[in-house]
Amino acid sequence: MKISIFGLGYVGAVTSGCLSAQGHSVIGVDYAQAKVTLINQGNSPVIEKGLDETISDGVRSGRLKATQDAEEAVLATDLSLICVGTPSRRNGDLDTGALESVCREIGAALRKKQSWHTVIVRSTVLPGTIRNVVIPELEKASGRKVGVSLGVGSNPEFLREGTAIDDFHSPPKTVIGAEDERTANEIESLYSGIDAPVIRTSIAVAEMIKYSDNVWHAVKVSFANEIGVICKSLDIDSHQVMDIFCQDTKLNLSSYYLKPGFSFGGSCLPKDVRALVHRARSLDLDLPLLGSVLPSNEKQTNRGFEMITQRGKRAVSILGMSFKAGTDDLRESPILEIIERLIGKGYDVRIFDRNVNLSKLVGANRDYLLRMIPHVSSLLVDSLEQALSHGEIIVIGNGDPEFRNIASRIRPEQFVVDLVRIRDFNSLNGQYDGIGW
Repeated sequence: MKISIFGLGYVGAVTSGCLSAQGHSVIGVDYAQAKVTLINQGNSPVIEKGLDETISDGVRSGRLKATQDAEEAVLATDLSLICVGTPSRRNGDLDTGALESVCREIGAALRKKQSWHTVIVRSTVLPGTIRNVVIPELEKASGRKVGVSLGVGSNPEFLREGTAIDDFHSPPKTVIGAEDERTANEIESLYSGIDAPVIRTSIAVAEMIKYSDNVWHAVKVSFANEIGVICKSLDIDSHQVMDIFCQDTKLNLSSYYLKPGFSFGGSCLPKDVRALVHRARSLDLDLPLLGSVLPSNEKQTNRGFEMITQRGKRAVSILGMSFKAGTDDLRESPILEIIERLIGKGYDVRIFDRNVNLSKLVGANRDYLLRMIPHVSSLLVDSLEQALSHGEIIVIGNGDPEFRNIASRIRPEQFVVDLVRIRDFNSLNGQYDGIGW
C-alpha cells in the first residue's frame, strides 16, 4: 500500500519504519526539518532499540522517505495515518491543535485529488474526537463527505518504549475502528502479515480502548505500589506477595472482575477492603487508591438508586436480592441498600429471589437481612410472574438465568433497569436502561 504518515515523533517514526519493513511504500511528513533529514539519511529521529536499522533498511530499499510537504505526500498515497502528538493542556484536557492542523492540510491536498482517500487516526484521542474534530475539519477543508469519497477510522497503537518494534510486529491486538467496510478492510490490510487478533469495532470504542488500557496500567502500578507501602510497614516482602498474587490467572489476572455493572458486595470484598484501609490508617499511611475503593463502590450504588427514582414511577419490583446469583448470601448486598432506601422514600416494593427463603436463612445472613429490612417478609413474592405483574419499574439485581427472558413479558408502560447486563434487551427500545451501558 501507499501510505503517508503525519507526525514523525515516537509513534510515527516506529510506524513508518515498521510498515516499510512490511513491504508498504511510506512517506513520512513532519514540520521539523531535522526529523525529515534524519529519516532521509536512514537514521531514526527517536531513540528506540532496532529502529535505526529498520529505518535505514526502508530508506535504502526505496520504500521509506520523509518530507515537509503535506500535499506531495497526500497526492502520492492512498491512505494517511495521523500520528501527531496530543499533549495535555494546563487544565488536563487534550490539546488537539496539531491534529486539527494536520486534518486541514490533508483536506486541502484532497481538493487536488479525485480518487478515494482514507485518513486513519493513530494518535491517542478522547472518544468523540474523530466525530467532532477530525471529520468536520477534513470535510470542510476537502469538500468531501465521509463514506462517499473519504474514509475515516481509528487505529490505536499499543507500543511500549524500548520494545516498540517487537510490539508492532507482535501486538496483543489490532484494533480497527471504522463505520464502513471499505475503511475497515484498508486498515486491516496494513497488518496482513502480522499474527495478532484483529478486532473490528466502532470508532468511539476504538478511541476509548487506548485510554482504558493506559489507565488500567496506571491503576495496576498504583495498586502494587500501595500494597508495597503496607507490606514495608509490616515488614513483609511485597515482591513475594505480588509474585504469588500474579500466579492466579483464574481471578487476579483475568476478565472476571472487569465487566462494568453494579457495586460489589458479599461477605469478603467490603469487609477486607475496609480492614486493610483501616490498618493502613493506623500505620499513618496515606493510600489514596485503596482508600477510594469503598467510596467509589458507594457511588455506583447511588447511581443505581437514581436510575430507579428518576423515572417517576412508584411501584418497583426487584429481581434478585442476593449479591450473587445462585446464592442466598445477603451480607452487604448493595441491592439491599437500594431496597432500604426505596422503602424509606415510600416506594411500593416487591422482591423476587428464588434462592432466598426467609425461613431457611440462619446466622449472620438472616441477621443482616432483618437489620436492613425488618419487614422484608411482606415484600417477598413467590414467583417471577407476581413480580413482573406488580412493578412499573423492573430492576434486575443479579444475574440469575431466570431473568434473561423477561423482555417478551414486559408491558408497554413498564421500564427495566438492568444492574448486571444479564443480556442485551434490544427489543425493549425506550423501555430499558443499563447502569454502565
